[in-house]
Order: sequence, then C-alpha cells, then structure tokens
Amino acid sequence: MSLILAFDTSAPHCAAALLDGDSLIASQREEMARGQAERLVPLLEELLSTAGRNWSELSALAVGVGPGNFTGIRISVSLARGLALGLGIPAIGVTGFDMLAHGQRRPLLATLPAPRNQLYGQLFSDEGPGEARLFAAEEIPAELTPEDTLIIGAAPGARPAPENPAPLIAAVAATRIDAAHGAPAPFYLRPADAAPPRDAPPRIIP
Repeated sequence: MSLILAFDTSAPHCAAALLDGDSLIASQREEMARGQAERLVPLLEELLSTAGRNWSELSALAVGVGPGNFTGIRISVSLARGLALGLGIPAIGVTGFDMLAHGQRRPLLATLPAPRNQLYGQLFSDEGPGEARLFAAEEIPAELTPEDTLIIGAAPGARPAPENPAPLIAAVAATRIDAAHGAPAPFYLRPADAAPPRDAPPRIIP
C-alpha cells in the first residue's frame, strides 16, 4: 500500500490530505489569504500526528501546481521538492484541472477562477486533455463545450469544485506513483501581476 501526503496552497487556503492506498485517512483545509508559508508545515505535521503516522512512512508526496495564486503555488512546490529530497521519495505535481477531472465522465470542462473575471479552463475528452486556456468567465469558447459537456469548477452554473482539493490531488498522484516523472514545477497560464520597477536602480559608489 502507498501512503501519499498531498497538499495545496494554490488558492487562499492551506489544504492537505493523507491517502493510504484507496483510503482517505485524514484531511484538513484552512481558509487563509496570507500566512500559508508559516502554516503549511505545522498543518502537515498535525495531519500525520492525527492519523498516527510519521514522515518516514510516506511513499510519495503530491502537490497542487496550479494554475492559481503565484506565491501560494511557489510555497507548496518548493516545500514538496525539498521534502522529497530529504525523505528520498517522489513528489508528484498535479494540476487543478487534473484534480477536477479525476473520476469524472467525458467530455468535461474543468474550470478554475482567474483574476479580472476570467477563468482558467481545460477540456477533457475521450481522446485526452486539450490545451489549457484563459478566457472571460461570461464567454466560454464554444469549442470548449461540445455536446453533453460536464462543466465543473468555477464557471457559472458549473458543478462546484470540492472544498478541499487535497484528497483528489492525492488520488491523481496515486495513479502516477509508478510512472517516471520529474520534480514538480508551477503551472502558470498568465504572467505575474507584479511588474519590475521603471526607475533606474540607484548608483552604487565604490
């Protein structure tokens, strides 16, 4: 049996789950817009303690890689890579789209909230996943909604996403644990809002 610890901070929350084989044995989610970097490790330790498990028992880590909040994604991905190196176990990155599509029928349009009244979306068909897109929330492109498409996530009228994404992130990772994969990396679909300063840097006098 594989023991997988999953976590996600790609949205304003700290979310975590512990999956033992096919059994979800612990999960927790805390709403927070700030402080995720300070809270995430204690949350994971609490989750393991509640389940009577420890770090050395883990078979793999699973981490939400976005799209979503830039800083939040970096927090989780950096932690997953560091823990994987220290524990000598794989870290498996899972997108929010794959999380929403797990176990659902096709065709399916997985949608996630984006800034400025936009959505991130990806269509999953019997042929596989399509290209991830960014589009206006009120104007979902027709090519993303073929006949009988199930829409899930943040789109208007869609089936809502789970409150805690971590159990599904763990479930997706469980299907990939024996496959070859590289270290998880952030999955971004838009540039950062922050822009470099326009003023010239101050001169440094030798």
